[in-house]
Amino acid sequence: MAPYEPLWRRIRREIQAKVDAGILKPGDKLPTTKELAEQYETSGVTVRKAIDLLIEAGILEGRQGVGVFVADTSTRDS
Repeated sequence: MAPYEPLWRRIRREIQAKVDAGILKPGDKLPTTKELAEQYETSGVTVRKAIDLLIEAGILEGRQGVGVFVADTSTRDS
């Protein structure tokens, strides 16, 4: 049996994988926290933790009152 993986970590990994695979492209808007919480059958707090970590990593960017978007990493310094 695989070791237990916290749900927020799985959500973060799956969003990261979609960005890496080009399924989610720079500028794409993510579903709302509520929609993601329903999709993963969890709370908004769990979803926010995953999203916040991806924002800190520069993968996503949050725009107050607008939503969360995939960051344009091509303009970021390597």
